[in-house]
Amino acid sequence: MTSTFLPDERTGRDAGPPPPATDPSRSRARRRALNWLTAAGFQLPALVLFMGLVLLPMLFALYAAFFRWGGFGMPSDYIGGENFTRLFQDEVFLGDLWRCLVLVVLSLVVQLPFALAMAVLLNQRMRGRAVYRMLFFAPYVLSEAITGILFGMIFAPDDGFADQVLGKVGLDGLGGEWFADPSTVMATLFLVMTWKYFGFHMMLYLAGLQAVPRELTEAALIDGAGAWQRFRNVTLPLLAPTLRISVFLSVIGAIQLFDLVWVTTAGGPDHHSETMAVTMFQYGFKRYQVGYASAISVVMFGISLVFALAYQRFVLRRDLEGATTTMRGDGK
Repeated sequence: MTSTFLPDERTGRDAGPPPPATDPSRSRARRRALNWLTAAGFQLPALVLFMGLVLLPMLFALYAAFFRWGGFGMPSDYIGGENFTRLFQDEVFLGDLWRCLVLVVLSLVVQLPFALAMAVLLNQRMRGRAVYRMLFFAPYVLSEAITGILFGMIFAPDDGFADQVLGKVGLDGLGGEWFADPSTVMATLFLVMTWKYFGFHMMLYLAGLQAVPRELTEAALIDGAGAWQRFRNVTLPLLAPTLRISVFLSVIGAIQLFDLVWVTTAGGPDHHSETMAVTMFQYGFKRYQVGYASAISVVMFGISLVFALAYQRFVLRRDLEGATTTMRGDGK
């Protein structure tokens, strides 16, 4: 009987049957399944936390918004959409929407341009610029509670630091009630917001400016472009993705503003500095109208979601398309 096995070149003996051919498609499917299981294992803890701390409370708030509920036990007094009808007839909540719009506009036309100007200035070669960057960014590191207490003392009527400084320079007439006066409370609050948050946007712009190729600005300088022309035609277009992200964060932050307002004014005087989040807290934890507060939270979420989707669709679309990559386990 003749052997059908090929002899081994080193020993001269039969090498045995050839190994079975592997199916490339089956091997790729096995690798994809293994990659999927690995990714799922890493994401599972985050998904569990997200479900328990974000998604389920959001769904429960939506459920509670259709009940008259004081926060004890389970909601049982179903009233349909009465909370939402009441919401858009509430002068305080309608005022919250107006104040939110005012803060958004002021942030876009005052706070962000100021942060951009400081970023451009501190991006130049100058002595001590690292110290200046640290000083301007330091307010953002402070918590909102500390900031609120600090400026509560600075703008205290009569004996506050601001009034004392104005009195010493002969500008007593500019001092006043600050947070206690309905005509000045929003302007004072926005001043505190700008001091607190402009450093964050300044650092974003500084990071974006570091990515602007110096060769382009030098070429524009050689072509005779002035400082404003270089900024407008070279720096600003390349900084546009960073500006778009900064605007998005600023608007979302203004919609959800709570802690800084609560510590400084608690929404007073007479609701003149109240925001949607402060109104929600007042009704939910002070008046125990949790169903109505849940309706406010649903509207806040809806406004944020609509803005985020519209902004992504019409403003961030080109940035997101440019950043999209495809990852495939087969290396293709």
